Amino acid sequence: MKIRLGLLVFVCLFLPIGLLGGLAPAAAQPEVRAARIGETQERTRFVLELSESVPYRVFTLPDPFRVVVDLPEMAWVVPENRQPKVRGLITGLRFGLFAPGTSRVVLDVSQPSHLQKVFVIPPSDGKPYRLVVDLKQVSREQYFAAAGKAPTGGPGRTTGAAPGKRQSGPTVATSRQPLGAPTAGLVPRLKPKPPSAKPVDARPLIVVDPGHGGVDPGAIGVSGAYEKNIALDYGRALKRALEATGRYRAVLTRDRDVFLKLRERIAFAQKAKGDLFISLHANIHRSGKIRGASVYTLSETASDKEAAAIAAAENAADVLAGVDLTDQTGDVRDILIDLAQRETMNLSKKFANDLVVEVGRDVKLLRNTHRFAGFAVLKSPTIPSVLFEIGYMSNRQEERLLRGKAHRDKVVVSIIRAIDGFFRKQNTANRS
Repeated sequence: MKIRLGLLVFVCLFLPIGLLGGLAPAAAQPEVRAARIGETQERTRFVLELSESVPYRVFTLPDPFRVVVDLPEMAWVVPENRQPKVRGLITGLRFGLFAPGTSRVVLDVSQPSHLQKVFVIPPSDGKPYRLVVDLKQVSREQYFAAAGKAPTGGPGRTTGAAPGKRQSGPTVATSRQPLGAPTAGLVPRLKPKPPSAKPVDARPLIVVDPGHGGVDPGAIGVSGAYEKNIALDYGRALKRALEATGRYRAVLTRDRDVFLKLRERIAFAQKAKGDLFISLHANIHRSGKIRGASVYTLSETASDKEAAAIAAAENAADVLAGVDLTDQTGDVRDILIDLAQRETMNLSKKFANDLVVEVGRDVKLLRNTHRFAGFAVLKSPTIPSVLFEIGYMSNRQEERLLRGKAHRDKVVVSIIRAIDGFFRKQNTANRS
């Protein structure tokens, strides 16, 4: 202890002051400290209290109608008991990381809406910077008529507005300092990059896809836990365990709390030349009694109504995150089941059957465990793919298990056993 104290005194007395000054902590991340929603007969007002002045972009999207607020990467530090209650035109609110460097707020609105005013109020009377978005209800015809008259052609296109100055208009307002060059009205996407080219490695590559993320939290459990966090926790554990076997290579579609479009997940797996794709999720049900794991594969028709409903909910991820789908064809928005090759679907079903058997040895399964539905994230034409619902977050007992390491380790071990069996059978079939 005396030696350590002596060294500390020496450093403080003799280390050049300029070097000590260089050790100053990095600037803190900007914060969203409060959010409010108010309404009058003329408008619905949404307010964000910010720790500092930041560039922003606000725009609307149709079908379904949404209002999107893009900001630099920020921390949402609004206390749980101070989260805004939806009212007026606003029926839902989500916040999270949309892309590296960009945080996003998505407001669901019940009716077509114009951005009546968007402006920033500078600090005063002890209050911080406030970004104010005023929404006005319009008819569907008015919405699209105004969008058609926009100089750049429609909703989501960028126009300029300086912070602190009021901006009127139907679709878009931005600060003078844009978040980036406009790309179809959205902040530039930083897509995940598959591993760089290396010497040929014959080991199978498993693409692990933690569901949801960022501005899309997924299901919310009885304790308030987010599906996106549980999926990422299981995904990281599965990747580590796969690599530890020495028999497999493994990559994650996301390794942080960031949003990825469904088609980006598939494109990532295709570019990485994956041999197997496993998308991890956790489920909820209006009945808190239902529990158990289940496995889904792609099919032209759903195996039951619940499977169809779950697929529809999962396929809505891009909509929930405020992705503009107006420039896409109906075939892209819908489930392109016909892209999936029959052989790939058959291999997916074989792995799903193996997974059901192995998981069932260690954890409780849902009745009719292997189900079929039109999941967009399973539409790879060349990679066998499954969506694994680890359990129900709406069941208090099972949600507690899902959040624990012991249950996670059981599930991971059972998945690896299923992968071993699947590739063992494939190797046997290839030699015959």
